[in-house]
Amino acid sequence: MQPNDIKEMISRFRDKEPDEILCHFLSVYADHSAKGKDRIALASSLGAEDQVLTHMVLSIRPDARVFILDTGRFHEKTYELINATRKHYGINFEMVFPERADVEELERVYGPNDIYESADKRKHCCHIRKVKPLMKVLSTLDVWITGLRRDQAVTRKKINNVEWDELNRLVKLNPLADWDEDQVWQYIRKHSIPYNPLHDMGYRSIGCAPCTRPVKQGEDIRAGRWWWETPGQKECGLHINDHIISTGTP
Repeated sequence: MQPNDIKEMISRFRDKEPDEILCHFLSVYADHSAKGKDRIALASSLGAEDQVLTHMVLSIRPDARVFILDTGRFHEKTYELINATRKHYGINFEMVFPERADVEELERVYGPNDIYESADKRKHCCHIRKVKPLMKVLSTLDVWITGLRRDQAVTRKKINNVEWDELNRLVKLNPLADWDEDQVWQYIRKHSIPYNPLHDMGYRSIGCAPCTRPVKQGEDIRAGRWWWETPGQKECGLHINDHIISTGTP
């Protein structure tokens, strides 16, 4: 994509509603060719935002591609939510797993709980279980849909609802970038969308079981993620990319 095309695309969708953005891209890629619909996909972590997007995406295109990066260390309640969501929408998720050899080497060298010793060790675990599997999926896509919102973390303040990922050569959609947490939950309640019961137990952001705990009163949304690290470190690597163009000024 050329710089002027990127600038025009970002500007065009900057103030659009989530369903408008999704409808455009899902329609364009599904109508482009017989395989076009497989070139756009939602990456779901089963969080509240991703449950909202699953509902929106499937309402627009019931055969849309939705994938989950199963790290092998989810909470039991998260696995239960996968089944509940499957039944609710009558779909089968695309389950993506880390390479077995990579996980075995990770456990052999670091053990299961060395993630607590340093941010580097934790990020290495995230790289093996999340980032590498994601890269394989992204190589098959032209459009990647995520549930990122600006108010989720200090590391996400500058995201836009439509971005260009130069590294992976694809469009990255963050349709809920402008939403706040209340809007997410209003939508879930309005449409009776299944959600993780851990949210009712104080978990405002849910990742792998060893890396997530309930949030205390007054703490920010992602305070329960990797709580032993500073806020500026709290990303798994899926969305840390110096090659993202989001301002309309390549």
